[in-house]
Amino acid sequence: MSIRQEASAQYQEALKRGKKTCKQRAARDLSPYPAVLDLQVNDAQLAGRVELGLCDIPADRIVGTKTEGRQNAFAADFMPLMETGTEFAEKWINLCAAHLSDEGIREPIRCYEYLGRFYVQEGNKRVSVLRSYGAPTVPAYVIRLLPERTDAPEIEAYYDFLHAWQLTGLFQVSFSRAGGFARLQAALGYEPEHVWTQEERRRFLARFSAFERAFDLLDDVTLGITAADALLVWLRIYSFDELAGISEAELNRSLSAVWADVEVAARGEPLEISTEAAEKAPGVLNRIVKSVFPSHLNVAFVSNLMPDESDWAHAHDLGRQYLEAVMGDQVATQDYCGMATESEAEDAMERAAANGADVIFATTPTLIGACRKAAAKHPDVRVLNCAASMPNAGVRTYYSRIYEGKFITGAIAGALCKSGRIGYIASSPIFGVPASVNAFALGVQLTNPEARVRLRWSCVDEDAMGALAAEGMEVVSNRDVPSPDRMREPWGLCQVWDGSYYAVASPYWHWGNVYVKLVRGILSGSWDAFSSGAPRAVSYWWGLRDRAVDVLLRGDLPGGVVQLTELLRRSIADGSLLPFDRPIRSQDGTIRSDGTHWFPPDEILHMDWLAENVDGSIPPFDDLLPMSRGLVRLQGIYRDSIPPEKEGTLL
Repeated sequence: MSIRQEASAQYQEALKRGKKTCKQRAARDLSPYPAVLDLQVNDAQLAGRVELGLCDIPADRIVGTKTEGRQNAFAADFMPLMETGTEFAEKWINLCAAHLSDEGIREPIRCYEYLGRFYVQEGNKRVSVLRSYGAPTVPAYVIRLLPERTDAPEIEAYYDFLHAWQLTGLFQVSFSRAGGFARLQAALGYEPEHVWTQEERRRFLARFSAFERAFDLLDDVTLGITAADALLVWLRIYSFDELAGISEAELNRSLSAVWADVEVAARGEPLEISTEAAEKAPGVLNRIVKSVFPSHLNVAFVSNLMPDESDWAHAHDLGRQYLEAVMGDQVATQDYCGMATESEAEDAMERAAANGADVIFATTPTLIGACRKAAAKHPDVRVLNCAASMPNAGVRTYYSRIYEGKFITGAIAGALCKSGRIGYIASSPIFGVPASVNAFALGVQLTNPEARVRLRWSCVDEDAMGALAAEGMEVVSNRDVPSPDRMREPWGLCQVWDGSYYAVASPYWHWGNVYVKLVRGILSGSWDAFSSGAPRAVSYWWGLRDRAVDVLLRGDLPGGVVQLTELLRRSIADGSLLPFDRPIRSQDGTIRSDGTHWFPPDEILHMDWLAENVDGSIPPFDDLLPMSRGLVRLQGIYRDSIPPEKEGTLL
């Protein structure tokens, strides 16, 4: 076959592809033709222009033309649409023949770059020919158009891309949201401002190109995210170096294993928060599941500390024992304690799966990395992590609405403290903690409207209790009792007398009830009710109604305080009283509720402000003690603004 014949055959194939693209895009109600830059932006919307000179630009980032004109001659992917025998077809075939000959296509195109995408001014047919052969890049003289800087997400993401481009020189690395590049640098083991060498660029592109191909196979053009966005999800479980030795089939399988999480990340949806236990699946689903689901579950528990060295681990171990006692022959448990490192936790979860685990409970947020890997490797195992907010379709989270108990102890504090000198020690600025501070302050306000709450943080001051006592606080809310058998001073709500602390009351977690209700829900099919439809990140966040939390009282409290506690406990449990269902003003004077605003669970969980009767503030990350920073990186209310660590878990 002559070069001319080969070029003609290539045009026929490209024409067929162009028509197919038009038909597919029309079916999705998308324009079948290349975009036109002049219809999207004008000079008044620009902050400036930068001539980048000659660059090799990614062929798949060429999305349109600079001006209106002949764009209807091309499909959106730049495949031709004009029939053979036209002048357009002849010129295309001649250009293709030159490409196949020793002459080649030498002249670069001219184009504009705007928001990371390219629009051709001269060289549409050159782009078409090169893309018909799958050329990864196209040589081009590029003029960058800079948009006015605003806080719009797309503009913030673009300026994040510009910063990344200065360090990498790569147009291929772009993210749909700002902050993605910083996470990529950390995942690759680079410092935040590391400038990539030519070898590092070459190595990255070689591996990233393989990942892009796997992404394109799975992406149906509806997600609206980039391959780099999907790579960050993949890197939560796998290392970038694994791309070097992995086969195409293995890569496709590994990406498929986390595709539900890619979809969740693409939609950017908040957590699906379950605020009440549902121990039965609804309607027809219950009847279907009941007939096929086993009546016995093998349940594994993985903790990073031993019960005898950690009150938190002890409380969860009591929960495991309670599950065994209540469920009897319906469950068998495996216990893996003291898994201090992520690799130890990963090994424990592998052993649990090998030993037939149907469910794995990981009892601390720091085990999320191991949970993700276990969920990807064993999709038939239900994996749950005890954390307040860690959106992940493959790993569900569970926690308790401890703020409900804090509201009650706040009311007790206000009733007992006539001077109104009340202190509060918060643990760390993580999800749910500001809500607990505010709920306590609102409880105080209920019984002692003039009282103030002095706030200190144990993550900043190792002797916050002593500091509050020195300031003359008569009642202090300290760390909560982790379990009823561990009530001791100075935990919970304490009265301060002559330098001594007397525990009065404390909220506590009842993990046994949480585990029983979760396991019953799995057995009855309510778990699967969340599995229908689009993938979702599910979090169980239960409170007094499900006895996931409760309040422990000292035995010699005045009868009126006991009655008040019981009244508040019943009212919150039956929904007739909600801690935040009242007029609320924050410290800065903002009216957070006029008394009619209903705070949805997601808003309460992610509260990042303090009520007006709180004296104190939320500490910045740099003020935290080193031992507190790891958890705040994972669960902090401002975690998205904390620079990622090379050794840390990728969020």
